[in-house]
Amino acid sequence: MIGLGTIINVIGIIAGGLFGKLFGGFLSERYQDTLSKACGVAVLFIGIGGALEGMLRIDGGSIVSGSSMLIVISIAIGAFLGELLNLEDWMEKFGEWLKVKTGNSKEKNFVDAFVTASLTVCIGAMAIVGSIQDGIFGDYSILATKAVLDFIIVLVMTCSMGKGCVFSFIPVACFQGVITCLARFIKPLMTEAALSNLSLIGSILIFCVGINLVWGKKIRVANLLPAIIVAVVIAFLPVSLN
Repeated sequence: MIGLGTIINVIGIIAGGLFGKLFGGFLSERYQDTLSKACGVAVLFIGIGGALEGMLRIDGGSIVSGSSMLIVISIAIGAFLGELLNLEDWMEKFGEWLKVKTGNSKEKNFVDAFVTASLTVCIGAMAIVGSIQDGIFGDYSILATKAVLDFIIVLVMTCSMGKGCVFSFIPVACFQGVITCLARFIKPLMTEAALSNLSLIGSILIFCVGINLVWGKKIRVANLLPAIIVAVVIAFLPVSLN
């Protein structure tokens, strides 16, 4: 069944949120704060690991770093486009709308929880590659694996940040659902170079999410999202930025 992968992923996120809310209710504010910081540190290292994997390579027995120009150009242009579109503001407005419509007006961290969790579970190559595999071959194995990871991430985030994290299933359903439906058109664009660039920049954005979790909101990560598209476009340029 095409689309089953996204359905499984959505169920995983909702289940993680429900379990997180259940367990989070027994934790005092001190425990929730520590758990939030711990989750932030974990997200930081997930981002660092993915970024280093994309930047480092072995050349003649030595570890060589690369892709610096790709990172600078993608992030700079992406940030400009994101600020122009003001994506962070749109996400926050949608979060505020959800907050009211779901009867969570008194939940003070609802919007931050929704935005942070949404960015964490949406960014990354697994979402795109998994959705393409699901859309063309009906192979949901990648998204099923992602569902397990998202279950754990959302569970921990909900314990520390609140029920807003549960609603990250909405952007995941929309994002992955659209890619699944358009998989046959998107697949030719996802070359090895494009996926490599996407994974690298996506990991850096995940690192930025971790910064916000540990030190409070310092970076408007949603406004950096166009950097992923820029990185994919760069993969098709006749010059190498590695």
